[in-house]
Amino acid sequence: MATGRTHRPATRSRGIPEATVARLPLYLRALTALSERSVPTVSSEELAAAAGVNSAKLRKDFSYLGSYGTRGVGYDVEYLVYQISRELGLTQDWPVVIVGIGNLGAALANYGGFASRGFRVAALIDADPTMAGKPVAGIPVQHTDELEKIISTNGVSIGVIATPAGAAQQVCDRLVAAGVTSILNFAPTVLTVPDGVDVRKVDLSIELQILAFHEQRKAGEEAAAAADGALPTVAARTKSSDKGPDGDVPAVMPA
Repeated sequence: MATGRTHRPATRSRGIPEATVARLPLYLRALTALSERSVPTVSSEELAAAAGVNSAKLRKDFSYLGSYGTRGVGYDVEYLVYQISRELGLTQDWPVVIVGIGNLGAALANYGGFASRGFRVAALIDADPTMAGKPVAGIPVQHTDELEKIISTNGVSIGVIATPAGAAQQVCDRLVAAGVTSILNFAPTVLTVPDGVDVRKVDLSIELQILAFHEQRKAGEEAAAAADGALPTVAARTKSSDKGPDGDVPAVMPA
């Protein structure tokens, strides 16, 4: 997909793989925590462990940024924070609009991590006229009738959709038509967008279903392991005596 506006970070034009771009925020989070503890340098092994990746992959990712660290010393934490922040476009202010101020939208509006990571909530928008003017996280909610004007006035290029599924595509179309080129979608539906618009989808129910799958698989593996552990005992008992307590071979073996 095209990146849209020319003021986007130049990651793709520099040939940084999408998988690497997806890991940069993980590195930045770990580095920020180190910076807050005034840690001056970090080894690739330590940083990789903190970010949840292997050190070889981390070193490969950083090579795309032109950062190789110093043998025996590691990486300069503050410089890496700046370097990754610049690559992700976080050295400038990104105004964001949140559309759909229900429970989820209100929770997002109250999230304190936006401002510290380069994002400013420029407006909260909802279709319910009774919500208009009500403050959420200190920001008055505005009606969807004002959406296009809000986007134009604030120079918004990133929109967050937290509406019900049935309203999401229409909201998406209006955001795109007004000039938004990146959308974070929390609505439980797939959005259709033109070339040049990036969509990231966050579906909490799908994530929970994936976790349920893993829990079911772990339970099955534990049950199978327990059964495998029991079988040798039964086999040994059967081998030592071909007869059951009544003088016959047991007709049913434990599963």
